[in-house]
Amino acid sequence: MSSPKKATTEPHVIKEELIASGKWVKLEKTTYVDPSGSTRTWETAKRTTRVADSAADGVAIIALLKRTLHKDCVVMVKQFRPPMGCNTLEFPAGLIDDNESVETAALRELKEETGYKGEVVGITPVTCLDPGLSNCTTQMVMVHINGDDIENINPTQQLGDGGTYLFSNKNVILLPLDEFQQKIDELLQKEKIVVDSKVYIYAMGMSQAFFKPRELPVLKQ
Repeated sequence: MSSPKKATTEPHVIKEELIASGKWVKLEKTTYVDPSGSTRTWETAKRTTRVADSAADGVAIIALLKRTLHKDCVVMVKQFRPPMGCNTLEFPAGLIDDNESVETAALRELKEETGYKGEVVGITPVTCLDPGLSNCTTQMVMVHINGDDIENINPTQQLGDGGTYLFSNKNVILLPLDEFQQKIDELLQKEKIVVDSKVYIYAMGMSQAFFKPRELPVLKQ
């Protein structure tokens, strides 16, 4: 005789209580029911800046610079991140403003952070960033940049008020698409820098697509 199956419950949140709040981030105690039916609590970090009618907090831009007689390059930014205590290598990114579409936010952030003007060619669904810690979400926006356009020959950053204060040390780095992972690995050997996980996963995918369709280089280390 088989034993009866254990009942399961659809996990759900019961309530969220504010623990502390700052200008940009707040901490909440989340009370929820797990699949076994037990009531538990979690500590959740949230941004205070999410626009009411937006499902995502911000955008991250995979920008491909295309120029005649040059390799296609991914446009990256290097910046000091206080929580990490060091420089990070990231895609250009930023928060979505009030009454702003994902496309508009992406092109604005790209222009502000890198000086480049681009064209949106693709947008991902809303994706989570660190779901064990936060409800923070983003949409990845694919952008093509015509590097032969006069506006993109000598681009200059156009940082807004918040950007001027937070990211005055932002550096724009161009990495060839067909050597993306290799160039990142070389950068890691030269200086103390942490790579955003989205960036490195994209680099692994590009390496696999270009050179090793049957294996991922990282698995050989």
